[in-house]
Amino acid sequence: MTDVAIEIADLRVSLSGTEVVHGVSFAVPKGSNFGLVGESGSGKSTILRTLVGLNVSWSGAMRLGGFELRYHRDKAFFRRCQMVFQDPYGSLHPRQTVDRQLSEPLLIHGLSEVDVRIRRALAEVGLPEALRFRYPHQLSGGQRQRVAIARALIAEPEVLLLDEPTSALDVSVQAEVLNLLADLQRARGLTYVMVTHNLAVVAHLCETIGVMQEGVMVECLSTDDLCAGRARHPHTQALRGLSTELEEAPAWKRGAGGEPA
Repeated sequence: MTDVAIEIADLRVSLSGTEVVHGVSFAVPKGSNFGLVGESGSGKSTILRTLVGLNVSWSGAMRLGGFELRYHRDKAFFRRCQMVFQDPYGSLHPRQTVDRQLSEPLLIHGLSEVDVRIRRALAEVGLPEALRFRYPHQLSGGQRQRVAIARALIAEPEVLLLDEPTSALDVSVQAEVLNLLADLQRARGLTYVMVTHNLAVVAHLCETIGVMQEGVMVECLSTDDLCAGRARHPHTQALRGLSTELEEAPAWKRGAGGEPA
């Protein structure tokens, strides 16, 4: 068994006949958190969508747990890898209750003890059971994103792909959701790949960061190096200069005594 959860080598992606991702390569060890950052249009979300199978016009190599990914994902892939999208209201069915949306992946994958798993999933993301039979419009933005996370995790995948999972939320709720994701990652040994334009957010959660510019990964560095100003590429330095919250990221990430908040 490989100790690498995700491997991407020389990935090239085309949209409407135009190549928008140019030879990107990176590897994510099991149980670690990798962030893709860059401005809008840099190709970071395209990589995530290609990895989960939503873009099929690509070349190169992608592997999940050592197994090569083809152009179409099978059910076994989605048991091991799930995605949390940017807009929780858009990713949840407006006419289905929380209970229905959590039970659906269990039925698809033929998992038993549906009631027990739903109760546990709600508890894990900090939601009261009273919300179980409500509809998405009856929930707050933070509650909807917690439901989306619970749905992604309920079939017990190994990898979560996070596409701007907090950008649609208020700042105070962002920290709560990021802390929740960090707690779940430690408890389950999950592997995360997060896409964001916010360096403070990615520094909160990820150990390693790949910086995208115009479809190219211009630099890959540790969060410690980023926060300490040891970025080498001018684009990374420019992004860091624009992030007024980055200096506060270590304090935001850690609670009293240096323990996770």
